[in-house]
Amino acid sequence: MEKILMTAGGHAALEVELKQLKSVERPAIIRAIAEAREHGDLSENAEYHSAKEKQSFIEGRIKEIEGILSLAEVIDPAKLSGTIKFGATVTLVDEDTEEEKTYQIVGEHEASIERGLLNIKSPIARALIGKEEGDSVEVRTPGGDRAYEVLKVAFI
Repeated sequence: MEKILMTAGGHAALEVELKQLKSVERPAIIRAIAEAREHGDLSENAEYHSAKEKQSFIEGRIKEIEGILSLAEVIDPAKLSGTIKFGATVTLVDEDTEEEKTYQIVGEHEASIERGLLNIKSPIARALIGKEEGDSVEVRTPGGDRAYEVLKVAFI
């Protein structure tokens, strides 16, 4: 199986979520199912069916996280340097609007554009790989072609 690249922060966040699901969410839903069973006829018991559905979601997410963590390869960006690659924090300026944006290139399981975490498989990240400060980058996005200049590359 293919390794899943992750930053240490992304790996730690998944471990925290897994611990929360196993130690808090799972026991709570087991109690909720037990309480719902006490109400009698299960065929028409909405609480029971809702709790079972939530249990199914929790168990699925636990399996998913365990699978991701078992294949994870943690990359420490602080040990990297040079051109843009996985883990790099990149400051870009849009050549049309002069708007500056800063992104860290991360694995797909930790990506969150709202938090500035850019999926390595995204069009912008793929265009940035191998570039250096001062380079101009053309990116074909779903919203149209964009041009960016790389202002800064850091590995933190």
